[in-house]
Amino acid sequence: MTQPTLIGIDIGTSSIKVVAIDFNGEVLGVINRPISLDVPRPGWSEQNPEDWWSATCAAIRQLLVNIEMPEVFGIGLSGQMHSLVALGANQQVLRPAILWNDVRTKVEANSIREIVGDDALRRFTGNPSLEGFTATKLMWMRSNEPELFDRLAHVLMPKDYIRFRLTDEIASDPSDASGTLLFDVAQSCWSDEMLLSLAIDSELLPTIVESSEIVGSVTRQAADQTGLKEGIPVITGGADNAMAAVGGGVHSPGGLLISLGTSGTVVAPTKSAEADPEMRIHVMRHAIPDTWYLMGVVLSAGAALDWWRRISGCADFDQLVREAEPAKVGSGGVTFLPYLTGERTPHADANARGVFFGIHSGTERAHMTRAVMEGVSFALNDSLQLIENFDVNISEAIAVGGGVNSSMWLQMLSDVMNLPLRTLVPSEGAPLGAAMLASVGIGIFDNISDVAGAWLTNFSIVTLEVSLQQAYDDAYGRYRSLYPALEKIFSDQTFHATSSR
Repeated sequence: MTQPTLIGIDIGTSSIKVVAIDFNGEVLGVINRPISLDVPRPGWSEQNPEDWWSATCAAIRQLLVNIEMPEVFGIGLSGQMHSLVALGANQQVLRPAILWNDVRTKVEANSIREIVGDDALRRFTGNPSLEGFTATKLMWMRSNEPELFDRLAHVLMPKDYIRFRLTDEIASDPSDASGTLLFDVAQSCWSDEMLLSLAIDSELLPTIVESSEIVGSVTRQAADQTGLKEGIPVITGGADNAMAAVGGGVHSPGGLLISLGTSGTVVAPTKSAEADPEMRIHVMRHAIPDTWYLMGVVLSAGAALDWWRRISGCADFDQLVREAEPAKVGSGGVTFLPYLTGERTPHADANARGVFFGIHSGTERAHMTRAVMEGVSFALNDSLQLIENFDVNISEAIAVGGGVNSSMWLQMLSDVMNLPLRTLVPSEGAPLGAAMLASVGIGIFDNISDVAGAWLTNFSIVTLEVSLQQAYDDAYGRYRSLYPALEKIFSDQTFHATSSR
C-alpha cells in the first residue's frame, strides 16, 4: 500500500534540505545535501545554480528510496532570499548566483538611495537600499558585466530556479519578491516607480503567484532526473524566513518566530505593511494572503559560534558549549559584537566588524564562548525591541534553527528576550512550511491555519529564569554601548581595508 506524501524543498546557503511529510503531518524522511560557497574576492559570495539542482535531484532520489512505497501528491519550495539568478533568452544560467550575503554592491546600494531617496523607498518598497537586496546586484551586473547584462532575459531567486527546473515555468511569489527592492510590498506587485527610477525592464521579472498556488507540474525531464513521477503539482512556495514562520506555526499577528541558524532572524506577522519610519526593521509580504511580517536580521548568528569554534581550536560544537555552561551571565565582563560580515538590524552597516571587548588576564575560552552566544542573543533582541514599537501584541514566541538544539542557548534567548519560548519537535522549519503550503495548494486543507492546527502539536516550553534578568540587562546595556562608540572607526576606509585582508 502506498504512502500519500508531500515534499518540501529548501534551497539554503550551506545545504539543500528535502523533507517528506504524510497527510497527518508525520515526518517520513529528511535528507540534507551540502553545497559549497565560492568567495572569488573579499566580500563576494556566489554559488552555481546547477549545484543546487544536482543536490536537489540527489536528495529527492535518496528520500524516495528511504520511504516505503511513497506516492507524492505535491511539492513545495523555500529558498534563501535576495540572491540573484540570471538567465539568458535560452533559459540558461549566465553567471554564478550572487548571494544574499554578498556585499560587493555598496556603490550600487548608495546609488539607489541617491536616485530614489529614502522617503520614496519607504513608500514604494518599505525597505532601505542595502547591499543584500537583489536590485543592487542587478545594477552591479549592468555596470560591471554589461555584455552579460545585455543577454539577461529572466531574473529569478533560488527557489524559483529549482521550480523552473522541475516544471519549466517561470514565476515567483510575494514573500521572495519582497526581498528584491523592486516590489511594492503594500500592493503585492512589482513597483513601476522603482523599475522606472532604476531603468530596469519589467520583462526581466517573473510573474507573481501566491505562495500556495500551483504553478506547474513535474516535467518528464525532471522526473527522469529526480525519480519523481511526471505531472506532480508544484506550488509557488516562498522565501525561507516566511516558510520557516509557516513551519513554526507563526502565520498570524500575535506570533513571533526567532530563527537561530547560520544567520538569525526575528519575524512578527502583521495585518498591515506599515514600514518603520527609519527603516531599521524590514517589512515583507508573508506567504499567506493579506498578511505581512516585520523582520530583523543578524547576518552572523550560528555562523559566529562556528567561526569561534574553528579559531579557538575546538573540533566539537557540543564540547565547546558544555565548556561554557559554568560561565556566569555577562561572560566575565567580555562582550562580543557578532558583526563578522557587517550587520543588518538595527544598524544596516556593511562596514561593521566583529569585536571582543573586555578581555582580561582572567578570561578563559569558556567566557569567550559564552560571550559569542550572548552577543548573538543580544543582536536578536535588538530586532525584538524595534518590533515592539509596532502594535503587534506578541502572545507567544517560537524558536527554530540549529542553534536551539543547545538547551543553554535556548534558555539564554528566553532570558535575554524576556519571553517564554516554544520549540517544535521535530523542527524541520522552512521545508516543513513549504510542504504545509503544498497541502493547501492541492486541497488537503483549506488554509494554513487548519494545517498548523492539525500538524503542529508537539511543542516544548522554555520558561524565564527571572533571577537572571538584572544581570542580562546590565550585559545587554554594555553590548548596546559598543556599536555607537565604534561606528566611526568601522567607517574609516583604512580600518576597513585592513580588516578585509
